[in-house]
Amino acid sequence: MIRTLGFLLAFIGLSSFSTVRYADADINGIWFNQEKDGKIKVYSSGGKHYGYIIWLKIPNDPETGKPQLDKKNPDKARQTKPVKGLEIMKDLVWDASDQEWDDGEIYDPKSGNSYSLTVKMTDKNTLSLRGYMGVSLLGRTSVWTRTTQ
Repeated sequence: MIRTLGFLLAFIGLSSFSTVRYADADINGIWFNQEKDGKIKVYSSGGKHYGYIIWLKIPNDPETGKPQLDKKNPDKARQTKPVKGLEIMKDLVWDASDQEWDDGEIYDPKSGNSYSLTVKMTDKNTLSLRGYMGVSLLGRTSVWTRTTQ
């Protein structure tokens, strides 16, 4: 009887430790970048996810006093666009079997480079973004935290 009761309690205890599963729209919201010097609004449209900069810790260029521009963009025509409002994440698609968003792209206005992107949610308020060129192994991971406006 005691052994049966112990087995039953162990089974109930183990079954309560279920893996958290996320859904496609869980990525939507406002996120601080890793350095906490920018906020990105992530939203969905047409089954894909996108993100654009809505806030900058230093919104103006210290040299000009005017809004920071996308000066490092390899496209000369885009170098006169403000960084605030810039779309930096695009085309992310939810992969329920892997519990991640993939097939996306992220742009880094600090370097002017674009990277392939995969995103995993480590908890409801933390995103792990993996930007890479070619192979995911050859990339960099950045952690974003959920915030409010």
